[in-house]
Amino acid sequence: MNIGLGLPIDDPAQLLTWARRADASPFRTLGLLDRLVYDNPEPLVTLAALAGATSRIRVQTEVLIAPLHNTALLAKQSATLDRLSGGRFTLGIGVGGREDDCLAAGIDVHRRGRRLDEQLTLLRRAWSGEPYGEGVGPIGPAPTTPGGPEVLFGGFAPAALDRVGRFGDGFLGAALPPTFMSNLFRDAETAWQKHGRPGRPRLVAQANVVLGPDSTVEQARRNLRDYYAFSGHVAYMEAGLLTTPPQIREATDAYFGIGADEVMLYCWASDADQIDRLADALF
Repeated sequence: MNIGLGLPIDDPAQLLTWARRADASPFRTLGLLDRLVYDNPEPLVTLAALAGATSRIRVQTEVLIAPLHNTALLAKQSATLDRLSGGRFTLGIGVGGREDDCLAAGIDVHRRGRRLDEQLTLLRRAWSGEPYGEGVGPIGPAPTTPGGPEVLFGGFAPAALDRVGRFGDGFLGAALPPTFMSNLFRDAETAWQKHGRPGRPRLVAQANVVLGPDSTVEQARRNLRDYYAFSGHVAYMEAGLLTTPPQIREATDAYFGIGADEVMLYCWASDADQIDRLADALF
């Protein structure tokens, strides 16, 4: 039963504690979100530090907004992180949805999907050791994982699901209950088959959770409301926050029941004791 933890972002100084405690727990993966115009730690830098502080647990972007990044530098950063972590890195990737992030990065918000498609071709080329482009040699280092780190696509649009079959290793679905997530999982499998890929895509579900005293729960609610304020769906997101062991067990079982290979439990409060509470509830 593969279950991971999404790391809180409100107190970056606590993340090494989270990583070390999670490394000694049954959880499989640590995930970290990406935003530019927000008070969150940069994910690739942070996950590199966490990978160095751990020996077993995987690290994952959830998801990296790739169009905001220089492609050649992203190829080098992600290969380096895969190499330094001993192949424990998963690149969760997507287009994002915030115009201010795109303005800050100097990219056209309306071209971010096309830019991502172009980036994936170049990333795969770089990770394979081929010359990056005309007049440009290979970009190292070679990743530990042959062909580059595992790539999971996040998103809800048909184009995002099609990228799973075209470029990816799997799909990462966030913030939807199992009944709705099932449809996205099936769409990802259809895209996989459409592009003639062998086997099946890796399917990962994410749920928002908090376990602890009232102060921890309220901190999580505040952080969740602040993060999703731009979306216009704050009430929906807050209503979906799972706050009791039975709720979390029921949702986790349901995600596995629709075919999830892993469930990521995203924690919105910095109280690291949640790791033990979640482990006791699930393992």
